[in-house]
Amino acid sequence: MSDQKREINLATIDENAMRLAGKYDLGIELDQFCTAMYMDMPDFPAWNADVSRFLPRARVFHGPFNEICPCAIDPKVRAISMERYNQAFDLMQHYGLKKLILHGGYVPMVYYPEWYIEQSILFWKEFLENKPEDFTLCLENVMEPEPSMLVQIVTGVDDERCRLCLDTGHANIRRVSTVPITEWAREFSPYLSHVHLHNNDGEWDWHKNLGTGTIPMEEVLDILDELAPSASFTFENVDDSEESILWYQRKYQ
Repeated sequence: MSDQKREINLATIDENAMRLAGKYDLGIELDQFCTAMYMDMPDFPAWNADVSRFLPRARVFHGPFNEICPCAIDPKVRAISMERYNQAFDLMQHYGLKKLILHGGYVPMVYYPEWYIEQSILFWKEFLENKPEDFTLCLENVMEPEPSMLVQIVTGVDDERCRLCLDTGHANIRRVSTVPITEWAREFSPYLSHVHLHNNDGEWDWHKNLGTGTIPMEEVLDILDELAPSASFTFENVDDSEESILWYQRKYQ
């Protein structure tokens, strides 16, 4: 690996994330609001108090994605998607963060790829109109079958604030994409600002540790080290983040 120190975070989907971040001096990616309704529940003050304990190490905010479609055909659905994403942006700013991860919202067999790309460009240009220059939006791959779709969106938006987040686990699900994960990494690399690192068996999105699964993780990390050395990482494991940390340290530190 290169000598450049890379920002590494742990996702709060692992209940041990804060303890492990302190133990290994890592950052935190806040995942508490991946479900949009948590942003406006009556007991939000309790949520806010829970999130606050992560803030000394928080670096990245993961926005909501359930049933949110930026390229929606129905303009009312598109409008609520914009509302939810702006709500996430405001909350991210409230917590003092500057990097927001959002899903592209592609649904196979519902949207033609051409429609998804065209309408997403329009949506994200509108979203960015009133955002500060020091803010970074990272669009994450989920159901896209190949990397060029999101690359076309980012290049079409043509704004340095709009970048990509490579999710290695999502790209490795065979029923979603047959493009090798190494090709995803290479094609994303010029626009890559963030990476979700986790492994699986190629069938289900298990979010297992880096050393467990069918992803050739060392090869992927070598590509990222060469082509995207400044991209931040999040180990996005459900319950075994420490195994990812130790695997990574054995290989690269």
